[in-house]
Amino acid sequence: MAEPAFDELFRQAKRSAVHLEMRDGYMRSDPRFIAWQRGEYSDPSDLDPKERPWLALMQETISRGVEIRRARVISEPVSDYIRFEHHLTAGNVAAGEQVRWLPRRRASDLALPGNDFWLFDDSLVLFLHFTGDGELSPEGDEERTLSPAVVRLCSTAFDSVWKRAVPHTEYRPV
Repeated sequence: MAEPAFDELFRQAKRSAVHLEMRDGYMRSDPRFIAWQRGEYSDPSDLDPKERPWLALMQETISRGVEIRRARVISEPVSDYIRFEHHLTAGNVAAGEQVRWLPRRRASDLALPGNDFWLFDDSLVLFLHFTGDGELSPEGDEERTLSPAVVRLCSTAFDSVWKRAVPHTEYRPV
């Protein structure tokens, strides 16, 4: 049997989906990011779920009572990409995601997995793999596991970051 597609994992979630991000840049080849760096990008549709399928999926998932939380461990001063991501996050929050930011210096004593991940319903971990420059890995962008030990590691790591992190509405990129 084939594994569910990424968006189907959200549609199958019953209680929660949490995401830990630990890189200072992703997909720097994204045309929106490149335009933003040049000062040519300010698109009000970034906040519109009708224009951003991700936001529509978040609204759909949250409307079923699933809690979606995202925590980002970031270096300060922040990279251009993190500034861009911070700009776009208003749309995620408006769609119902809870987002927090943790400066990397405040995470030094936390045990964190080696890769970003999504944890669904405290039972399935989806690891995301990237190249050194932040593009999705050509060897495969995800690895799924139901291993109780890995689930526990990821759950504990996320909760530790979440407790220390600053809510999006209060965080100002340095």
